Amino acid sequence: MSGGFKSHYFKDLAELESRNFWFRARNKLILWALQHYAPRMGSLLEIGCGTGFVLAAIAERFPQTQLAGSEYFEEGLDFARQRVPGARFSQMDARRIPSEQQLDVIGAFDVLEHIEEDRQVLQQMFQALKPGGIVLLTVPQHRWLWSAVDRYACHVRRYSGDELRQKTLGAGFDILRSTSFVSTLLPAMYLSRLGQSDKKQMSMDDIAGLRTHPWLNTLFSWLLEFELCLIRCGINLPCGGSRLLIARKPCAPPTVDTP
Repeated sequence: MSGGFKSHYFKDLAELESRNFWFRARNKLILWALQHYAPRMGSLLEIGCGTGFVLAAIAERFPQTQLAGSEYFEEGLDFARQRVPGARFSQMDARRIPSEQQLDVIGAFDVLEHIEEDRQVLQQMFQALKPGGIVLLTVPQHRWLWSAVDRYACHVRRYSGDELRQKTLGAGFDILRSTSFVSTLLPAMYLSRLGQSDKKQMSMDDIAGLRTHPWLNTLFSWLLEFELCLIRCGINLPCGGSRLLIARKPCAPPTVDTP
């Protein structure tokens, strides 16, 4: 598997993501999408669950759902098990999901960009979902934002909206919703990437501004809250640092009795 991640990143993430504007805003977006598109889900698997930050929020909002998390690195699962003791966790390669038509929802939040074989992962998700099951994806967007930050984060790509759409359709899904987010911060992201183009040494702080100054963290949180209001109202934002895509596995066609 190309790209991947570095296992020593998990400790910094576990300490900082709960206070960071981007991680908190993404959680709110994911919870809204689940409530809107899969409110009665009985089971959910998060692929690449990391430290369990997203799964913990889902567990609180949907206490009756059977939750599972998978991670390529065992180091991340140590943190996730502490955060969500009621979930089932496993070390797993997303290119080989050991389930078939068993799950109501699969989520992969900023995971696909780490995997060269993203089409294979999407096909595996399709096989693992029940007919009518839902997949939620978030990915970094816009190739022109590619920078040393992406290399440090072990990305193999940034997506365009059309690329993610076509790959998801190619796996057999029907698209329900696709929208950008982190749109209001796009100019700041671009300028920040320009300033880091010649930077030789990177840190976790550079990936998503994990240690953003408190007043900036608050301002950015307000801006992303405004974006979420627009998305809730049905507005698809055309550009932004990230993209959310929600898709459904078609239900099995009805059987026809032959005379």
